[in-house]
Amino acid sequence: MDRRALLGLKTQPLRTSGGGGGAQPTYLRLPTITANVIRPGGRRGVMTVETGLDTPDAALRTRVAQSAPRLRAAYAAVVQQSASALLPGAPPDVERLVAQLQAATNTVMGRAGARLLIGTVMVV
Repeated sequence: MDRRALLGLKTQPLRTSGGGGGAQPTYLRLPTITANVIRPGGRRGVMTVETGLDTPDAALRTRVAQSAPRLRAAYAAVVQQSASALLPGAPPDVERLVAQLQAATNTVMGRAGARLLIGTVMVV
């Protein structure tokens, strides 16, 4: 988070009247999702998943930004379910996790169009 923007100290770039303006970024990074896992030997561990959404459609991009809390809740449920099914010492099934997270994205948004991107899946 940029604290200067939060306090209102960050200056906005000057826009000129010429030209069509710059393209808006289509990628929205979401906070890291975590879930508890059981590690070998019965100890507790943490599974972390970094996610983001690529949304080329401007109207859907606005809706994705507004629905970020609902998306995080849906992702947390999917990651927790995947982590609880994970055997101790086994690596997570990333392809299945991505398919489930994309299905959760489409359900929350009500239609397809926002593409889920995975950064890192880590079990510690």
